[in-house]
Amino acid sequence: MDYFQVAVQVGPEELIADKAYDADDLRAFLTRQGTRPVISPMPNRRAIPPFDPVAYRKRNLIERAFCRLKDWRAIATRYDKTARNFLAGICLVLAVTSWIS
Repeated sequence: MDYFQVAVQVGPEELIADKAYDADDLRAFLTRQGTRPVISPMPNRRAIPPFDPVAYRKRNLIERAFCRLKDWRAIATRYDKTARNFLAGICLVLAVTSWIS
């Protein structure tokens, strides 16, 4: 039985995830979907799966972008009622923070 469901037809080329997602079931599911898992292996693993440390560094960029978003109260608390306004707020926050940086 598959515990993971995919909502889109075409998946991403790679999934970058934290050590908490290092599970054989998830890795097998991603491989079946055509997605390359980039997950740092847990230190207590006996069989170490292949791991790309260069691609894993992209995870830091994504985490920092989410941290910048959470600094804005309206985004962190999902203050807007519609998805359209929420997405517009996210775009505005990312534009302002990238302009300031």
